Amino acid sequence: MSAMSEIPLPQAAKRVVPWWLLRHETMLAAILLVALIGLGGLNSRFLTLDNLLNQGRLTTEVGLIALPMTFIIITGGIDLSVGSIVGLCAILLGYSWKIFGFPLPLAIGFSLLVGAAAGFLNGIVITKVKVPPLIMTIATLALYRGLAEGISQARSVRGYPEWFYFIGQENLFGVPAQLWLLLIAIVVSAIVLDRTTFGRTLYAIGNNETAARFSGLPVDRVKLIIYTLSGLMAGLSACVLVSRVTTTRSDMGIGYELDVIAAVVLGGTSIFGGVGTIWGTVVGLAMIQLLKNGLALTGVKGDATIIVIGAVLILSTLVASSLQRKREGV
Repeated sequence: MSAMSEIPLPQAAKRVVPWWLLRHETMLAAILLVALIGLGGLNSRFLTLDNLLNQGRLTTEVGLIALPMTFIIITGGIDLSVGSIVGLCAILLGYSWKIFGFPLPLAIGFSLLVGAAAGFLNGIVITKVKVPPLIMTIATLALYRGLAEGISQARSVRGYPEWFYFIGQENLFGVPAQLWLLLIAIVVSAIVLDRTTFGRTLYAIGNNETAARFSGLPVDRVKLIIYTLSGLMAGLSACVLVSRVTTTRSDMGIGYELDVIAAVVLGGTSIFGGVGTIWGTVVGLAMIQLLKNGLALTGVKGDATIIVIGAVLILSTLVASSLQRKREGV
């Protein structure tokens, strides 16, 4: 057996297994399918179309932020301030409309602009002052949340016009409106990452930033773009969230950063940079949201849900990584 294992496999034999079966995302999707079948067997409501579409509605806010976070983590960076940007943008959306008297479309645009500016501030300090992304975004996590709480003074804003609730509560062709928004963002992000020079630059930065600089790639400009995009998408997420829950509060978005990073890393994006896909992030998002829903429907509540989800996520990551290493012969 040992002699056989030392003989290199012919190229034809290596092609027997399709390349896509070797990918982390495929293995994770297979694990997700098994979990869905198991949870569906325990509760008849879980695999209904209405329930699955509703889970898509609930995961949109985190999903919108997870897409640029995939770009950032591929470069070896991190953005811990996204949850606080959601809170700040939500507060400024409500207050610029209710208190400052902006027309609501202008207030939405103002909120998105603030989100982009918050992300730009992260990016400019990280690229020009060379502050590590972890330190910078921890600092702005506190700064942006403090601004949100200081502006709101624990007061909420309600009473938006009916048309504003369309993106958060209505359906378009039988599918939640915000889910269309997420689907478009997923397709655009995947094309950018897989098919453009910009996407290949992200991988080059993550694999070796110094080499990328010596190769003439615009490293700082690309980083500035993705951190600004992260802030912009956090602002968009805030608009969708306010539309869905019909109110504005300063505590909106608390904990989003952990959900987003968990989905991205679970989907196979390396926290050390250089590896990752949008499709992996999508599978990671689906797994986390559907596990939460499936466990709630089967009667698992409170802390037990967190423990079970954590254990399943660790197991999924270990199994997927182990299978991939075996197939690659590492």
